[in-house]
Amino acid sequence: MAGERERGGRDRGPREERDSEFVDKLVHINRVAKVVKGGKRFGFAALVVIGDQKGRVGFGHGKAREVPEAIRKATESAKRNLTRVALREGRTLHHDIAGRHGAGRVYLRAAPAGTGIIAGGPMRAVFETLGIQDVVAKSIGSSNPYNMVRATFDALKHQDSPRSVAARRNLKVSTLQSRRVGGDAELVAE
Repeated sequence: MAGERERGGRDRGPREERDSEFVDKLVHINRVAKVVKGGKRFGFAALVVIGDQKGRVGFGHGKAREVPEAIRKATESAKRNLTRVALREGRTLHHDIAGRHGAGRVYLRAAPAGTGIIAGGPMRAVFETLGIQDVVAKSIGSSNPYNMVRATFDALKHQDSPRSVAARRNLKVSTLQSRRVGGDAELVAE
C-alpha cells in the first residue's frame, strides 16, 4: 500500500491508526513539479479526511517532498479541525441541505435505512469517516476534490438537529417530534 501511495495512487480503504479512535481516508494526492536549474523538483500535496465514525469528522491538507510525509501532515491538520455533526438515528442526516465552496456545490439528502452511501469519491470519504450509512448526495459544478470536500463540510455545518431547533425556539424536543409525526400522518391520510 505504501508503494501505491508513492506513485500517486489512491488509498481505497480506511487506514486505521493504532491506539487511535479515528479512521482516516486519503482523498487525493497531487504531484507538483518545480523546474530548477538541474531539472525538476517534485513535491506532493495530500488531502485527508479523518473521523471517528460516530459524528466527528475533519479534513486536512499537507504538502511535502515525500508522499508519506505529506499524508502525515494532512492527518495532523485534520485532527486539529474536527467538527461534530448531529446524525438522525446515528445513520443519516436530519434534513436535506445544500453546501457550496467556490464553484463546487453539493446537495445532501437524508435517506431511508438500507439506501447506503450514494455519493461521489471525495464526498463518500467524508460520509464514511463521519459514520453516515444512508445518504444521497450530488455534486454540481466543480469536481475539484478540495472544493467538493469543503462544500460538503459547509453543508454539514448548516445541519440542524431537533434538539438545537427546540433549544432555539424554547420548545421541548418531544413537541417538535410529535408535530413532525402528526404532519406526516396527515399527508398519508389524504
